[in-house]
Amino acid sequence: MPASVSPHTTPATAVTRRTLLRGTAVAAATGTALCPATAAATSPPTAPQASGTELVLLGTCGGPVPMHGRAGISSALVVDGRAYLVDCGPGTFGRFPQAWLTPDQLQAVFVTHLHSDHLADLYPLLWLRFGGFQSLTAPVHLYGPGSAGALPDIWPAGRTVPTVSPEVPAPGLSDLVAGQIAATAYDINVRMRSEGWPDIRDLVRAHDIRLPERTRAGADGPVAPPMRPFEVMRDDRVRVTATLVEHPPVFPSYAFRFDTADGSVVFSGDTAPCRNLERLARGADVLVHEVMDLPTLTMAGLRPAQLRHMEISHTDAVRVGRVAERARCRTLVLNHLVPGATNVISDDTWHTKASRGYSGQVVVGTDLTRLPVGARARRA
Repeated sequence: MPASVSPHTTPATAVTRRTLLRGTAVAAATGTALCPATAAATSPPTAPQASGTELVLLGTCGGPVPMHGRAGISSALVVDGRAYLVDCGPGTFGRFPQAWLTPDQLQAVFVTHLHSDHLADLYPLLWLRFGGFQSLTAPVHLYGPGSAGALPDIWPAGRTVPTVSPEVPAPGLSDLVAGQIAATAYDINVRMRSEGWPDIRDLVRAHDIRLPERTRAGADGPVAPPMRPFEVMRDDRVRVTATLVEHPPVFPSYAFRFDTADGSVVFSGDTAPCRNLERLARGADVLVHEVMDLPTLTMAGLRPAQLRHMEISHTDAVRVGRVAERARCRTLVLNHLVPGATNVISDDTWHTKASRGYSGQVVVGTDLTRLPVGARARRA
């Protein structure tokens, strides 16, 4: 493995049922805090390359709660100096400049699904990007799920669950962004008048991804029936295609593939092992795939219903290698790690488990890791 992409290994503390039950491993799955804040990471020594394609992992932790050593999930594919973001979890706003990225480089953002840990910093990144960059003129395009149409018909045993915003209980990405702009109107209006900030409505364009016709999927049906990948966006640098993946009960939940002149990178989003994903990722240079460690979560004492959710909605570390092997991907990058705390599971452990059944290179994702893609990667 080239030195520039070698993950740094953090020694793991002794993991026992007692320490896990004290709350040191399962914040991402249960919503309990693991530690007061995410540990700071060292910025890369230089800015991303001005030409070629480079993958930059901004945050690599799954789950909405702060975790030791990793920020929330977010990745940047930098193509000829232009940044295309996939997901904006908690911590993205800070990691973006740490990766030597600037607001004028931000071309587009792709949201895999509307869970909080994938979009918590989306609006802050857009809302606050204008300070000092009042001359920005090119809009940032956002692509993500539209409305699910309805909530899934699931009810916890013996409980009645209230519905927030019953008139629009399942808003899509464009609804989300419009509501956030409206809610921050005072600040925006004042800064436009006192500091000359541009009108954010002219510089943020949200697009709800439309599924191909005759795709039979929905909140109360199969969330990822067999389908062909379909095009979401194309410009002079990248072609982006998508497919539905298995992350019940969430619908729609997407994986994205970016094809560039240098090579191809696929982002799984949150998913259990999924044939749609394998089809999308066939022959890719890099597969960036979510991963969890089910034995650690089991040891932590999760309830049976919680463990069942993890089993059907996510991919265990010992299974992810076979997914990459079937898709014939050259490099597998582990991302959205659960539990993501670096003091609970070592990088060596993640690497060993993910390598089972896989003949390619495994990279354990750590924040601010940078990997060249395609021809430059093969020369490194």
